[in-house]
Amino acid sequence: MRRGLLLVLVLALLFGVPWAALVAVGPDWPTAVVVVGTALFAVALVGFPFLMVRGHGRHHVDWASRISDITLGAVWVLFVWTLIGHVLRLVLALAGVENPDRARIVVVFVLVVTVALLVHGYVEAMRVPRIRTTEIVVPRLGRGLDGLRVVVITDTHYGPLERTKWSIGLAAAINELDADVVCHTGDLADGMVVQRRGQVDPLGTVRATEAKLYITGNHEYYNEAQGWLDHMETLGWEPMHNRHRVVERGGDRLVFAGIDDPTGTGSTLTGHGPDIEAALAGTDPDDPVVLLAHQPKQVPVAVRAGVDLQLSGHTHGGQIWPFHYLVRVDQPVLHGLSSHGERTQLYTSRGSGFWGPPFRVFAPSEISVLVLRSAR
Repeated sequence: MRRGLLLVLVLALLFGVPWAALVAVGPDWPTAVVVVGTALFAVALVGFPFLMVRGHGRHHVDWASRISDITLGAVWVLFVWTLIGHVLRLVLALAGVENPDRARIVVVFVLVVTVALLVHGYVEAMRVPRIRTTEIVVPRLGRGLDGLRVVVITDTHYGPLERTKWSIGLAAAINELDADVVCHTGDLADGMVVQRRGQVDPLGTVRATEAKLYITGNHEYYNEAQGWLDHMETLGWEPMHNRHRVVERGGDRLVFAGIDDPTGTGSTLTGHGPDIEAALAGTDPDDPVVLLAHQPKQVPVAVRAGVDLQLSGHTHGGQIWPFHYLVRVDQPVLHGLSSHGERTQLYTSRGSGFWGPPFRVFAPSEISVLVLRSAR
């Protein structure tokens, strides 16, 4: 009951605030404009939750997902810039601009900025991610492994929008990077294997000299986690389901371990959920460890286990500004390299794809190239 009331309140604000500012109060539009504008907002408000359930529920009705996702992104941007428009309204009032001119100037400002950001955000979301290179000193790393190139992709979220060409471009971009190890840190796809495999299969062409590693994110557990682990294995990726593998070079060793997303603990799948002890079982405590863990907030587990570097995604860098403020309530880091405890470093990627709304506003996607350096 409480969640239902909260949802109603959120929807009322998201749709009601822009409606009031752009249609109902101040602009003094002709009656026909008010009626049509009100009808559009009403249809969107009533239809949105229905389409979300149809699109993102058990059956994954893709046309409903596409409409609801675009609506969600558009109304969020419109809501944010309507609030900012109230600041402009105050400035204009202080400057002596009277209504309805003041209100109409604000309407034009909000609509122009919203459309511009949505167009920019769509282009940004649909492009092959930019390459972001970071050198990371891992003090315990042996000199034989100095310069190891680890490429990280994450949060591809293959879903209702057909992105096979994007996937082919992503794989081609990775293959130009001379990767020693390629990691996918979860949220591979939204939907069942039979629905999304056409978009995912180009990842089978990705090349790495040492290993291609994959872990589950929370979204796999909303659909078919074990199915995706099995399918990625057929594409040549090693499922790091609470396990590890060792990379050796020049007589030095580096452990790559992976743990499940915490969502797996509450799933119906037996043996799923993060288990750092199982992942590191049999490893030499003197060997440095790189841990794949989907969510940054899993880093306390890494700190307690003495992990040297954790690789995560999940945050999308906020995806659509200023949503990153809400992400930071749940996660300790938004993106980039950070330090935790005495030994552990955490690299959080902004993600390579997007979830839901096909927009990225002030949160660009990335393919992360991590060059590991020895301090020895």
